[in-house]
Amino acid sequence: MSSSLVPLTSTFTSFPSKQLATSTNSQFISKARTNQTHGFKVSCNASPEDNENQLILPETQKLILPNNVDRRNLLVGLGGLYTAASLTSLPSAFASPITAPDITNVCKDSASGFNTATAIRTGKCCPPSLGKKVKKFTFPKEKITRVRWPAHLGTKQQVDKYLKAIAAMRALPDDHPHSFASQAKIHCAYCNGGYTQVDSGFPNIDIQIHNSWLFFPFHRWYLYFYERILGKLINDPTFALPYWNWDDPVGGMTIPDFFLPANSPAYDVYRDARHKPPLLVDLAFDGRERDVSNEVQKQCNLSTVYRDLVRNGTDTKSFFGGEYVAGDAPVANGAKSIGSVEAGTHTAVHRWVGDSTKPNNEDMGNFYSAGYDPLFYVHHSNVDRMWKLWKDLGIKGHKEPKDKDWLDASYVFYDENQDLVRVYNKDCVKIDKLNYDYFVTEGEIAWRKSRPGKRNKNVKRPTVSIAKVKTVEQVRFPAGVDPELKVRVKRPAVNRTEAEKAQANEILMINGIRFNSDKFVKFDVFVNDNVEDGKLTTPCDPEYAGGFSQVPHNDNMKMLMTSAARFGLDEILEDTNTEGEEYALVTLVARAGCDDVTVADIKIELVPIED
Repeated sequence: MSSSLVPLTSTFTSFPSKQLATSTNSQFISKARTNQTHGFKVSCNASPEDNENQLILPETQKLILPNNVDRRNLLVGLGGLYTAASLTSLPSAFASPITAPDITNVCKDSASGFNTATAIRTGKCCPPSLGKKVKKFTFPKEKITRVRWPAHLGTKQQVDKYLKAIAAMRALPDDHPHSFASQAKIHCAYCNGGYTQVDSGFPNIDIQIHNSWLFFPFHRWYLYFYERILGKLINDPTFALPYWNWDDPVGGMTIPDFFLPANSPAYDVYRDARHKPPLLVDLAFDGRERDVSNEVQKQCNLSTVYRDLVRNGTDTKSFFGGEYVAGDAPVANGAKSIGSVEAGTHTAVHRWVGDSTKPNNEDMGNFYSAGYDPLFYVHHSNVDRMWKLWKDLGIKGHKEPKDKDWLDASYVFYDENQDLVRVYNKDCVKIDKLNYDYFVTEGEIAWRKSRPGKRNKNVKRPTVSIAKVKTVEQVRFPAGVDPELKVRVKRPAVNRTEAEKAQANEILMINGIRFNSDKFVKFDVFVNDNVEDGKLTTPCDPEYAGGFSQVPHNDNMKMLMTSAARFGLDEILEDTNTEGEEYALVTLVARAGCDDVTVADIKIELVPIED
């Protein structure tokens, strides 16, 4: 294995404007048109609808409503001061940060997000109690920087050290807070209903760390302690996690070798047997195998990462996800939208690795069991790296949330000394303060030059048939998406100048996506596609905006859920030569479980870019 690694900070060039390299993958487009999707949401509690008309009040006016007070009734009591359109903004006005309780004293068995009757892993995910009080987190005092390394380029010494640490963790008894089982159960408890918002006054509402702006910071903290625990087990303060470098087309897009032998501490029996090397990971996996060459798959993967970080990760909300605050129920009225990476590459890899022959797609294919696969942690190590790379792009608007409800959201973990500590989002923004960093191979990061290919300017638009498509105003909402929903959406402006684009992003918003959680749901989204017969484009193609998908909860309950999706349009309009068109042709194509799926609203807005 190679050891030619250099620090990420020394090779990554910052971009002062919105524009990245414009080289395309157009040479792959004609070969790659096949059934694809942008990604999945892994089985878990879903997030609800979006609404941009937010009510903004000073921080001093925020309050926590008692558990028995209905926000809508409160509005009536306020004399109709607020309009109905403001109702979905109430969490912003009457809220407080999500606060995890003392996880050893306030915990219940996990039962949501998977079928308990067929579960391979346990739903008893509460951590062991050592009778300790929760301490305040303090930053590490040692001057050592742990440098996380790409798994496919690790040295023998790095790999041996990692396997030794995993073996030591597996050797601990299950009731030890540092054991392999205890670490795996952290994900189960925080995602699958183990904890409630009791510390915020809502003892009957679960905490959910997916499908919202909590996704990135929670997992950063999770890995931080996991890494330090492994280092403690082998008495190595320099120990650093590997990361599955699935965005590297030169050797990084297959499962790393040392996770494959059945006698390896990093092996997991519950993986999809079809997806062993040399098969490349599909970063837009939809449950079906992609019949394309390796070169096309590599380019589609790179375009998918580019889309997650640049095209659809245009701003804070689009990248991190919608706000999620105390009093929000994960199913009924939780986060307003899901972030681009979480909905895209992150979830696609979960589904691609999980065993498709198991009822709950264990291990990686379901959040309750994902932590039992060591591959989960190196996958999330790369997901965490995406956060850093997104910031390092230097694009205007690429900033963490500023709201105190995000900054002061907190979780409780066992640290490497078996102490319970409370950590806050605000303390994990700068990883240098946490004494770790990432390495990358020398040279350009490939996905930065992997903007989807441009459409040939000589290709004629089917203007006559497009004009016959109804506008949003002519469609009765909520509208079904099966077999497809095709609408023309009025754009707020046409032929915007580069200066105007530097001030605001043009974003497509699909709000109020309503679906039943008892079955798999999937539809794709196209913008200004010339294809009139419903055929799919690929992640390499310029018309493909992405997709919305939801894995069934398998809890034997028919549960209505609501979510939303956001897609950046500036580059799609440029690459399809449609910047001058007054309406955008938006097509939602049903792929699975959409017979009763509806959307409440489709609109395009200019979202100002924050300085």
